[in-house]
Amino acid sequence: MDFDAIGENILPIVIILGLIILQFYLGRRRRGEKTQRGVVQSLLLEVRLNQALLGTADQREKPKAFEVTSWKIHKNRIDFLSQSLQGALNDAYMIIEDFNQQIKVTKKYKSAGYLVGVDVDKLKEPLNKSREGLEQWLLSATGSKEPATEYRSMWDSLFGGR
Repeated sequence: MDFDAIGENILPIVIILGLIILQFYLGRRRRGEKTQRGVVQSLLLEVRLNQALLGTADQREKPKAFEVTSWKIHKNRIDFLSQSLQGALNDAYMIIEDFNQQIKVTKKYKSAGYLVGVDVDKLKEPLNKSREGLEQWLLSATGSKEPATEYRSMWDSLFGGR
């Protein structure tokens, strides 16, 4: 066995593996969500998704849980928003978490009887207020109601983005 050939190739292999591991850890972090604008954009996208789920809730045989990921991440970082918007978000997500809990029980016991008392219509108003408030904040901060779309190139994926 020729150990000299392995020794010559080990350094480039280690460097390439190191770059791959570095990219993996850099690529896992959430970009843009550390700023106030990023928090609002993330919450706005989630509220819009939940509104879409609410609109199709009565058309499904099996209930689908609402999204709460962004809320769980950012609920302690919304103190820059107005009190009324914070209240609307809190109200909406309290109802959502209650509804999601009832869905878990329904799935666990395989019975739709646990969802009989659930009125998803009471979620429409808090979600509408939340969406309007977040869009208004985004409009005043960026001049647009739509969250910025981030297009990543192949190089961003390989080397950690811009």
